Amino acid sequence: LILIGGFVQLLAGFLAFRKYDHLGGAAFLTFSALWSHLLNIGAGNSEGFTAGSIAFLVLNVFLMILASSFNVVLLCVTLAMELLTICFLLFTLENLPLPFEIVMLSIFSIICFYGATASLANSMFGKDLMMMGPSLFTVESSKKDTKESPPCICPKSYCTSGLRTIADLLNTGAVCGVPTDTVYALAASCKHPEAIEKVYRIKDRPQEKPICIFISNLDQLRAAAPPISPLLWEFMENVYPGGIGCIIKKGEWLKKLGVGAGYSRVGTQDSIMIRVPDLTVLVHLIDMTGPLAITSANPSGEVDSTHHDMVISRLGHKLEGVLCDGESDEVVASTVVNCTKIDESGITIVREGCIPAGKVMQIFESVKNR
Repeated sequence: LILIGGFVQLLAGFLAFRKYDHLGGAAFLTFSALWSHLLNIGAGNSEGFTAGSIAFLVLNVFLMILASSFNVVLLCVTLAMELLTICFLLFTLENLPLPFEIVMLSIFSIICFYGATASLANSMFGKDLMMMGPSLFTVESSKKDTKESPPCICPKSYCTSGLRTIADLLNTGAVCGVPTDTVYALAASCKHPEAIEKVYRIKDRPQEKPICIFISNLDQLRAAAPPISPLLWEFMENVYPGGIGCIIKKGEWLKKLGVGAGYSRVGTQDSIMIRVPDLTVLVHLIDMTGPLAITSANPSGEVDSTHHDMVISRLGHKLEGVLCDGESDEVVASTVVNCTKIDESGITIVREGCIPAGKVMQIFESVKNR
């Protein structure tokens, strides 16, 4: 029986360690050592057993103190082991009352059975089906929580409510950080020119550098009926959606597209860069807001932001919101192509980005030959 009891305590300690319950594991392994220590009674070494038991009584006091900060059941187990050790000492002195022995063994058995059953049931179902009891005292950490709240609203992109939150902010004239199919960008509604002006201030962007617009699909552009040649239509159909932005001639047709009051603050006086992103989250957002004025979410002259944490840490205190979408798909921005003279002299690569210039020219030559 002593060997069986020691094995059970050893098994309980091993399972506790597997569940990362280090205190429970240490307690049960200590109890297992005590159980094996009981073999000294049969060996006739009563003096050695008495010394070892007294040492365990002292050690178990510390286990009781630690257990009181976990739960009532573990505290009761350690307390019962303390009393049970006293019973063993009285047994060696042949001064153990039989009723006391029966009561202690019964209490210890009940506590162990309940604790094992509760722990197993709670672990299997992931719920507190059987109460283990609260801790009697907790040690409050003197360190304050160093995690600060974000400086702006930061909803998750996979939540519909998050998308609506950012859309509502943009529709009221706010500037927000948003993910794109390349790197993170600052977005402002084209209906609010003051928001586009704010983008320039946030980035410290030179006024002579134009800001492009994003639309959700090419059908929106067709509905606005811009004066675009068949060659340019064919080229855009081959590059949209994706990481290529086309600079085309500006005109009143932009107002039909939904640019509105921001007409004079996007693009240049004669041209505008338009892109259709290949990112479902951003496309849905544009459907909720209309065309967005877009520029990379980084202070002018610095590297692009490839994670929403970078946007928050660098510009979050200047923004009303950041739509959090994790790591960006690319580490560089889009490739920009000047298509204003596509029928006369072809296209010109203004900026090579995530799409290699060679691939862009290959697409154009293929379209032109057709």
